[in-house]
Amino acid sequence: MKALCFMEFGQKEVLRYMDVPHPVMKEDEVLIRTKAIGLNYADIYRRKGHYHLEGEPPYILGYEGAGVVEAVGKQVQGIKIGDSIAFADVPYANAELVAVPFHKAIPIPDNIAFTDAAAVLLQGLTAQYLVADSFPVQQGDTVVIHSAAGGVGQLLVQLAKIKGAKVIAIVSSALKAEAAKKAGADHTLTYADNWTASVQELTDTKGADAVYDAVGATLMQSFEAVKVGGTVVFYGMAGGNPPLIDPRMLMDTSKTLTGGDLWNVLTTRENRITRAGELFQLMAEGKLLLPSITTFPLSEGQAAHGLLESRKNIGKIILLP
Repeated sequence: MKALCFMEFGQKEVLRYMDVPHPVMKEDEVLIRTKAIGLNYADIYRRKGHYHLEGEPPYILGYEGAGVVEAVGKQVQGIKIGDSIAFADVPYANAELVAVPFHKAIPIPDNIAFTDAAAVLLQGLTAQYLVADSFPVQQGDTVVIHSAAGGVGQLLVQLAKIKGAKVIAIVSSALKAEAAKKAGADHTLTYADNWTASVQELTDTKGADAVYDAVGATLMQSFEAVKVGGTVVFYGMAGGNPPLIDPRMLMDTSKTLTGGDLWNVLTTRENRITRAGELFQLMAEGKLLLPSITTFPLSEGQAAHGLLESRKNIGKIILLP
């Protein structure tokens, strides 16, 4: 089979589209012929050697995708050859064939395209647990969302609005402000602004109920923007490592710092199917709109990585085998 691989860590030029052996399927797995594969920043970090990476060279990137079942392990029940399946948190996804553990195999409804299923899982499930678990958004809350024009950010804006929140979006440019507005943000601010002061003005000096921070380096500013008794949800480090937080500050202001990691939430197959099903239903009803999708052939993985690294892309990049 063909796969997007690399032999050593480095820039996008290390990527090679090449022949590799078929995956060896276990009895509790299904073999998926991929139709669409999600590209994420984690793939870039792994290519550069900054994230955990499974296997030996040639390394195969990718953890998210969708396709058709080509073979079924002996221990698998309820899935048959020809079924449409999506998956997240499954390694070696940048390939024509992927062995997917049964408990990570998510059925795709007939009204959801492969590209949409591959585009929504990692980012959509992340946005979902942030508004449902990390800080459960309630009607009337005011929330600040960092990187609101990104893949997670646009979905997070929409899910917060569905729950009845007022959303203040923080973005890096006027172009990205338009994307955040299109997703439903009530107000957009840029990092070049004195955005913490603006948040105070927009909340009558009370501060926001919660700030969702995927930047990391902005953590102390997020605490300035949140109200006394409010919550900062830290779930990413796109801007670098966060500063150390003084517990005394948390005590004196009654503020909460909480972390978020999707894999602490997706612990069972039933949980994965239920949460993914909620996203698929919102998509089918037209209540959750996916960010724009840009596709590349899997063979053009270098170009896809280059676009993602440029941070000029607004939306999701999908690789097509």
